[in-house]
Amino acid sequence: MSGLGTALRDLVRPDPGADRLVPPTGMGSWLTVFTAGVMAFLAVFALALSLASGRLADRWADALARTSTIRISAEGAQVAAQTEAVLALLATTPGVASARALSETEERALLVPWFGSDLPLEDLPIPQLIEVTEEGSGYDAEGLRLRLEAEAPGAVLDDHARWRQPLAEAASRLRFLGWGALLLILATTGAIITLAANASLSANESILKVLRQIGAQDAYIARAFVRRFTLRTLGGAATGVVCGLIAVWILPSGDTTGGFLTGLGFSGSSWLLPWLLPVLCAIVAFVATRAAAFRKLAEMT
Repeated sequence: MSGLGTALRDLVRPDPGADRLVPPTGMGSWLTVFTAGVMAFLAVFALALSLASGRLADRWADALARTSTIRISAEGAQVAAQTEAVLALLATTPGVASARALSETEERALLVPWFGSDLPLEDLPIPQLIEVTEEGSGYDAEGLRLRLEAEAPGAVLDDHARWRQPLAEAASRLRFLGWGALLLILATTGAIITLAANASLSANESILKVLRQIGAQDAYIARAFVRRFTLRTLGGAATGVVCGLIAVWILPSGDTTGGFLTGLGFSGSSWLLPWLLPVLCAIVAFVATRAAAFRKLAEMT
């Protein structure tokens, strides 16, 4: 633990002599910065899509959980009579905040996206729909079904139960996939940085052998590589996050895309979450480079 604490302190306390062991330019340098930047950019999008998809599914599930629909299918004047009976029944049902019958215009608007505006909807036997809004802990669905069966045989209650569970599962899976993608991105970052560190160590192997012969400790040698690669990763990841946030910010809004991208991106304090990515990438780089350095030095013994 003391060696790890010293290594952490060395990140903010430069050692010019040790830093000269690692070339400031070359393949290892640009590969580390480029990898960190690209991975952070992708991680911003993975985080944005995960949060947005979760919020959208939650909104849908919440909306469906608070509303229900009663469908009345009957002939002629029976539709109006049963509609009045159902509305009167709902007015005395505990847990029902409000209920209203949808107008013909509203019902036609619901069907237009599916059948188009040219379809002669007036010739179709469209059932009467009643929108029910719940309050508190909601109503007793089974009890309401029994009352409807007795007082309005043509009325069918749809409490949206079949829609709630799939949406809740979708939200959970999208969040899981988002976090899984972030873990894969961090793991890939660590793997590529390990390769870059190994390449840099191999390129300077002759210098490292001389340093060990004159008494330099492995911790001193590894310190230079750990510091340089960690700071490169931190800088590259920060640049990638900035680019990712700009890209998310300039995405078209839901109003200009027909609602498809509604809620995509970050909102409120969630705009701060991407700034954890450079820190996480730096931690990955620290651990990966430290392990690679000591492993390489052990092989040279």
